[in-house]
Amino acid sequence: MDALKFITCGSVDDGKSTLIGRLLVDSKAVLQDHLAGVQRGGETDLALLTDGLSAEREQGITIDVAYRYFSTEERKFIIGDAPGHEQYTRNMVTAASSADAAVVLVDAIKLDWADAGLKLLPQTRRHSLLCKLLRVPSIVFAVNKLDAVADAALAFQNISGALNAFAAEAGIPVTAIVPVSALKGWNVVDFTNPGWCGYEGPTLLQILEKLPNTPTEVQAPVALPVQWVEKQHDSHVTSQGRRVFWGRVAAGTFAPGTEVQVFPSGQKAVVAQVLDHARRPGAVAAGRSAGVTLDREVDVSRGDWILAAPLAAAVADDDFDSPAAVSPYPGQKELSVTVAWMDDEPLVAGRVYWALHGHRWVKAKVKRVVHKLEINTLAEEAATQLDPNAIGHVELLLQEAVPALSFQASRLLGALILVDTASHKTSGAVLVN
Repeated sequence: MDALKFITCGSVDDGKSTLIGRLLVDSKAVLQDHLAGVQRGGETDLALLTDGLSAEREQGITIDVAYRYFSTEERKFIIGDAPGHEQYTRNMVTAASSADAAVVLVDAIKLDWADAGLKLLPQTRRHSLLCKLLRVPSIVFAVNKLDAVADAALAFQNISGALNAFAAEAGIPVTAIVPVSALKGWNVVDFTNPGWCGYEGPTLLQILEKLPNTPTEVQAPVALPVQWVEKQHDSHVTSQGRRVFWGRVAAGTFAPGTEVQVFPSGQKAVVAQVLDHARRPGAVAAGRSAGVTLDREVDVSRGDWILAAPLAAAVADDDFDSPAAVSPYPGQKELSVTVAWMDDEPLVAGRVYWALHGHRWVKAKVKRVVHKLEINTLAEEAATQLDPNAIGHVELLLQEAVPALSFQASRLLGALILVDTASHKTSGAVLVN
């Protein structure tokens, strides 16, 4: 199985960094000298294993996403520790955009756990909803710090009910809900306290070992964003082009003989050779890096797309006019999108930003802010702007067309970022509706 890339997210001080530290320590992924460097008062501070910035250690909070690596006999893992503070939501969005799974931590002692109708923390709801919007395939809720409540079984029952109700209302698919104690290690890697909270399911690590990776669009028509053009001027081969177009395959499987069309020029060609990341010839599927050589010289630059050739439409027997061939990835200039806004300046209609789709930069104008999402009630509210860390629906007008699909159909072709034209700061994460 491929390595599982997952993130930990949730509200502030829910124990995200401590949980990752526990996973690293109990899976024997931490060296003794590293472990000795995170001792505080004679005890190991697990959170310091991921909070490596000096500002994080001074303030005792997570600011930026920290990635750690470990493996078990079953699988390899890449962990992203996302910050919980609302002002660092942009960092969490960055981590979740490429994650195969998310572990959302819920702090039991912050909730009215004795109340069957308890309300979840706003940041727990926000991060869960962002994981759904970013199409994270697997979402696991880990109820933490149950060792610190008087009735752990009742607390887990009530919190699980609240999580299931919220997930059903928001349309969030829940993979599992597991009680854990990151500090003591219960139900994280081993069953150190079997039957605790009345829970008889697998540990958190056992759940992670069985989770699937993000499915790639292998069966879709081919699509490749060109990232680098390799020139081979001294090549003596005349039966094919002398340039190799490199990038990560976004959809389909590139193989010799595939008919393609260059976007935006519209030039058509046939794939003559495909190289993998080690320059070995052969077919390359979605999710892998590839170098594509075409059968003839065509004008292709960084930022262009190599897409499947248009498909001829069916012609009826009594139809004298042959319908035009239809591209599986038609160019679009007007997009209805969902935006997670990251900039300190609010998003308002009329502003112009740089939009990045694949490796192609185009100017994008905000036509209209349709509405924003009220994170606590999930209601759609009328709005004229999106404030920092807000989520909403927006209509964009692009200066040039891009081959965008909906984010539900393709995680790569359906995603853009908006960049401020003056400050060059990443302003928003965009998901095409």
